[in-house]
Amino acid sequence: MEKRNSIIGMAFFGPALVLLTVFLFLPMALTFVFSFTDYFALNPELTHFVGLENYFDIFKDELFVQSFLNTVKFVVIIVPLQCGGALLLALAINRASHCKKYFKVAFFVPVVMSLAVVSTLWMQIYSPEGILNTLLAHFGIDTQPFIHSADQALPSIALMSVWQGVGYQMIIFLGGLQNISPALYEAAEMDHASSWQRFKDITLPELKPLCVFVFITVTIGAFRMLVQPMVMTGGGPDHSTYTIVYDIYETGTVNWEMGLASTMAIVFTIFVVILTIIQSILTKDREEGNHVHKKAKAD
Repeated sequence: MEKRNSIIGMAFFGPALVLLTVFLFLPMALTFVFSFTDYFALNPELTHFVGLENYFDIFKDELFVQSFLNTVKFVVIIVPLQCGGALLLALAINRASHCKKYFKVAFFVPVVMSLAVVSTLWMQIYSPEGILNTLLAHFGIDTQPFIHSADQALPSIALMSVWQGVGYQMIIFLGGLQNISPALYEAAEMDHASSWQRFKDITLPELKPLCVFVFITVTIGAFRMLVQPMVMTGGGPDHSTYTIVYDIYETGTVNWEMGLASTMAIVFTIFVVILTIIQSILTKDREEGNHVHKKAKAD
């Protein structure tokens, strides 16, 4: 019987393992190996082992450094706006007495739309004759270049990305809000707690695990930005929207320098993993501190 169950289990697990090996584990292993070579996809037979040379070269590459800094800027803009905006929307919808389903659908629709379609739509919105500049003109504000300006292009793409993705995090927060026991708020009202005190002492602590999850997922997603600058600006103007993932894509699939692209991918992965670990450690320390504080208060 145990042998039969093992065979049935492997029959279900086997295909998934094969797919993971072919499309995940094997590419990861090849990327690591290629990062130590000068592998050129159009002439693979001339591949040589170069050791750590690629790793030194990419940090001397001004375009790679700029793309890395652009990505960090994008993350710094989008993470607080998207996390904060999602929480505010969830709080507003949770308190709404009418049309809750309408607002949920309205804010979630951009999430299920293709990023390429959304980017094309916002190119028209950001154009000099677009609706946004038309609205600004009514308030006496001069026409803005938005994605056609090196200074405004990255923030403009970040705001569009917030609009497109905020609905997903909003649904997560909304689910968390609806799972908070109403008895906690009733007890707070009996103690004459203000709205801010109820939010600070009840809502935020109850949503903390979700806040951590949303913060980490939004951060990782922001670091992977590719489609928006590819469609809207092509990495310009003056490489102001050229991101690290875009640089990896261009190096590997346009210039065919797979060894260098693999090195960039390894460095990018290591950075994101380290950042995620730091976030997890900081969050864990805060949770332990809060737990100790609550325990001491109870005692």
